[in-house]
Amino acid sequence: MKRVLPKPFTFEGGEKAILLLHGFTGNTADVRMLARFLNERGYTCHAPQYKGHGVPPEELVHTGPEVWWQDVMEGYEHLKNLGFEQIAVCGLSLGGVFSLKLGYTVPVKAVIPMCAPMYIKSEEVMYQGVLDYARNYKKFEGKSPEVIEEEMKEFAKTPMNTLKALQELIADVRKNVDMIYAPTFVAQARHDHMINTDSANIIYNEVETIQKELKWYEESGHVITLDKERDLLHEDVYQFLEKLNW
Repeated sequence: MKRVLPKPFTFEGGEKAILLLHGFTGNTADVRMLARFLNERGYTCHAPQYKGHGVPPEELVHTGPEVWWQDVMEGYEHLKNLGFEQIAVCGLSLGGVFSLKLGYTVPVKAVIPMCAPMYIKSEEVMYQGVLDYARNYKKFEGKSPEVIEEEMKEFAKTPMNTLKALQELIADVRKNVDMIYAPTFVAQARHDHMINTDSANIIYNEVETIQKELKWYEESGHVITLDKERDLLHEDVYQFLEKLNW
């Protein structure tokens, strides 16, 4: 069976554009169902894939937030080049952090962070996430358990400068959240064990816009876009976008 790697996508629709951003160690599959849902309702959706993601983990550790931010900005410019003046941005986890950064860096119609961290998780927790990603990717490649164990031993020796840079990015964005004036919808999973869920309250309280909402999803975990309440999330995001003055 051929294994299909995720890649960037654009679903062309109506005159309203949404930039969708995936999480750290994730890929565009994280936001694909949401994009399809919105596209069927007349939105043009574009999702870039950050360098080092959806590829062997050895490549992930040689990239970092500065490179991924360039990918985000290229995604924004892609929609601009297609002729869209008004672009809303919606991101999961690290993608949510980037969506907030876009909110005070370039003109956006709205900002929708989903399970976006404002607290620095310990490097150990983040490192464990990278190791899990590496192990799962090697399984996806069809490698034997013995080969995976050998490769994981080698992988564990790789310096993880990326994690320090990620922490700095989150801290920097948190300092600037009060520079966001675009309408904001904060979505947060109650059973999110990857981040401190109080992050949602910080974002909601500190954005300067009057048009803001915070919703908790009581049954969901961190990858909220693929969890039990994804249909509800899709509908909520759509309803929020429909309220905007496009």
